[in-house]
Amino acid sequence: MSNLKKLAGQTAIYGLSSILARSINFLMIFIYTSYLNKEVVGSFTGIYALIGFLNIIFSYGMETSFFRFSTGKNLDPEKVYNNTQSLLVISTLIFGSSVFLAAPWLAEVMDYPGQAYLFRWTALILSFDAILAIPFAKLRLTNRAFAFAGAKMINVLLNVFFNLLLIIWIPILISNGNLPTDFLGYKLDWGVEYILLANLFANGLIIPYVWWKAGFFRFSLDKEILQPMWKYAIPLLFMGLAGVTNELVSRLSFEYLLPENFYPGLNTREAAGIFGTSIKLAILMNLVIQAFKYAAEPFFFGKSTDKNSPQLYAQVMHAFIIFCSVLMIAISVNLDLVAYLFPKDEGYDSAFYIVPVLLMGYLLLGIYFNLSIWFKITDKTKYSFYITLVGAMVSLIVVFTLVPILGYLGGALSTLFCYLVMTVLCYYFGQKHFPIPYQTGKGVLYLLIAFGFSYVGFYLKIDSLILGFLAKNSLILLFIIIIGLLEKKRLTTLIRGKQTD
Repeated sequence: MSNLKKLAGQTAIYGLSSILARSINFLMIFIYTSYLNKEVVGSFTGIYALIGFLNIIFSYGMETSFFRFSTGKNLDPEKVYNNTQSLLVISTLIFGSSVFLAAPWLAEVMDYPGQAYLFRWTALILSFDAILAIPFAKLRLTNRAFAFAGAKMINVLLNVFFNLLLIIWIPILISNGNLPTDFLGYKLDWGVEYILLANLFANGLIIPYVWWKAGFFRFSLDKEILQPMWKYAIPLLFMGLAGVTNELVSRLSFEYLLPENFYPGLNTREAAGIFGTSIKLAILMNLVIQAFKYAAEPFFFGKSTDKNSPQLYAQVMHAFIIFCSVLMIAISVNLDLVAYLFPKDEGYDSAFYIVPVLLMGYLLLGIYFNLSIWFKITDKTKYSFYITLVGAMVSLIVVFTLVPILGYLGGALSTLFCYLVMTVLCYYFGQKHFPIPYQTGKGVLYLLIAFGFSYVGFYLKIDSLILGFLAKNSLILLFIIIIGLLEKKRLTTLIRGKQTD
């Protein structure tokens, strides 16, 4: 249990920073929907899906490779850090320049004629993210959770500040006559431009701080270190590409696949904005998964040589499923309250019915991450590519088939089916190559009950706001009681163990 407590403690620290960092996209969506129109929100959804996809190319699996070769390979971690960061700097210059030069072409392809500058800024955002990846990874590897969290929180605060400054404060000052209408070239008709600029400024300003905390690197390109790292990372690159296809293809392609007038009164980019807003609500599940991943990845690698590691991995998985199942119900049953945070009569809540589907999809992604430890510690990363490629194919088939027919639901089902297939395949092959005693039956049962409770609570309608809130949230308590009854033996053992201590 001490291992689980240590992991839980690090997850809490990483979680604070990760949730704050990721929550910016969740919390700022209320600003965007209040001060920007649905078409701008649609642009935000599409361009940031592109950024998510290209981020994988810019980092090409070297973050996980850095973890692997800094532990258990009899290499000097500092040399691994210097070589990895040196390689990332060089490749970032190449990739960043390529996207920068391709900006006019991207603007035409994505239907932003005359706005190539959006994609030049995108190139800079991607470059800043890439050269920060390994320093952040080093902070995690050396268990400097507070330094990591501090850097993330500073980045969050900067991002919030610039968003508020550019989207709210300056327009108010201009409208009140406190600033001239041409203040520093400010354009009142810009929207997604200011979202990108806020991100760009925040990421650029944080670079010196993160490099100082992690330690400045010495330029080094040692073939004996980088060649095996590259070989290890390549399958992860393709896994990442397939994985980000699974996660972002619906957001990136939604407005281009949805037929015109599918939703009366909305053009396809506006509908994409509504779809993207529902994804942002479901992203709360991803926040927990990301926080868990930050702590669990170095933790899992550190315990890989322990003979009891399979039992430990199984315990972590079981606790993860229970916690995330409760979270899924809690979010789903309170979506009607969330609707009050959006502008009235804008229709953002018209797609809320897909949120439980998305939550289940992201929960399965978290389970897949737990399962994937087998191919990472056995160096069989080629399986990651095969499994994720299948998932990408499922995602693409569902998106292209169902979005034109089902709209929002088609996009959500692509997430669910993709991660379901990946989870099943990863479990099947993992039990063959590195058996772990997961409590599979209970895990599946908890997921099904939680998913059912989520939709019962979502569709439960009671006129009284207070009674409705109590009735919906009683499902959370009921689920916890069910868990308590089914886990009675384990809980009794834990309590007796504490009393003995």
